[in-house]
This record gives sequence, structure tokens and C-alpha cells, in this order.
Amino acid sequence: MTFDEFKQMAMVSMTEICREIFHEKQTSIKIKKEAVAVKNLVNIFNTALKLSNEKGFQTMSLRDLSRNTGLSMGALYSYFASKEELLEIIQDQGRRLTRKILTRQIDPNSSSDEKLCTAIRTHLYLTEVLHKWFYFSFMETKNLEKKQQKKSVEGELATEQIFIDILKQGNREKLFHVENPILTASVIKSMLQDWYVKRWKYTLRQITVDEYCNFVIDFIKSAIKNKES
Repeated sequence: MTFDEFKQMAMVSMTEICREIFHEKQTSIKIKKEAVAVKNLVNIFNTALKLSNEKGFQTMSLRDLSRNTGLSMGALYSYFASKEELLEIIQDQGRRLTRKILTRQIDPNSSSDEKLCTAIRTHLYLTEVLHKWFYFSFMETKNLEKKQQKKSVEGELATEQIFIDILKQGNREKLFHVENPILTASVIKSMLQDWYVKRWKYTLRQITVDEYCNFVIDFIKSAIKNKES
């Protein structure tokens, strides 16, 4: 599967994310027409991510958001009660989306080798499609309240757990030789994060997401392969 094939298959878009948010928060969102609400949510989230990546979420004010979206302050409050709630929505949705897409793409009946390749490829492709979203979530975790910071940590550990389970399965199948699945999964997660946190570096070197993906898969498999299998 290539990146282009993933985009067509997964149908991950800001519009779909915002439609899901609209249905989940219908009781608190004051705009009841779905088409209007989704269109404005897309505008709000795209603008919030853009401004945050330029100046930081804490520095961005709701007046900045109002001016750049073209929506009045009253219109913004129709979708969320505060900037803190907006941050919480962005963080929660990013974590849930990652978990949902990963679990949907990984065939539970496949071998550990196939699962590992799928998990790495899916994670990288997803962060490429929603690069601003993932970069924002990574950079803004420190600004969350303790309750939300805990959720963020739990979300990262949940992603790592997917890799831990795959590595342990590989050991049982004798396809892998991994002495410490937890640390190995942590290293894999760091390599995946490097793609969207330091995206400029790979852009400068003209490295595509497919090239990086294939490198990471080959590098990890070479390191954990059971030489006796």
C-alpha cells in the first residue's frame, strides 16, 4: 500500500473529523444545521492549527481566531465555551482517530510481521495526511491541564501498547527476537514521531513519506529479526 492508496482508502479528512465531532457534541453545539456546523468547524480547526503552529496555542487569542476565520466571537462560542475546551477537543479527537485507524487497518488474524509493517505504515501515512494536527498535539501537550496531560500520556502509551503486543506475538511466533518489547516499542514510536515533529528536515532532504516508511520498516525488522528462524 502506498501513501496515495492509503488516502483514498482511509478517507481521513478534516471534514470527516468535524462531522464526527458535530454528532458527538450536538447537545453543546448551538448550530443545528449539520452542513453549516461542519463547514465552520473545519474553518475553526484549520485556522486554530495554523495559528498555533505559527505562534503557539497559548499566545493565540480567540480574537485572533475570530479575525482569521471571519466568524464573530459569538459564532465561535456556538461551538465551544472556551479556548481550553477547543484545545481539549483537538487533543481528544487526535488520540481517538489514531487509535481507531490503527485498529481498523491491522488484521488481527495476520502474522506479527504483517502487523508490524501495517502499524508502522498506517501511523506514518495518517500523520502525513493530518500533519498539522499531530504536530499541534505533540507541541501543546505541555499546556494542557493535569487531567488532559494524563489523557495525552495514556494515548501515547496506548499506541505503544499496540507495538508491544505485536512484538510479543513475534517472539511467540519466533519471527522476532526482542529482549525488551517495551523499550523497542518506545523507540519505534519515537521514529514515527520524528516524521511529523521534524518534518522540515525530511522536506529539505526531499525524502517522501513512502521512502521514510520503507526505511523505518526495514530498519526495525533488521534489528528484531530472529536470526535462527
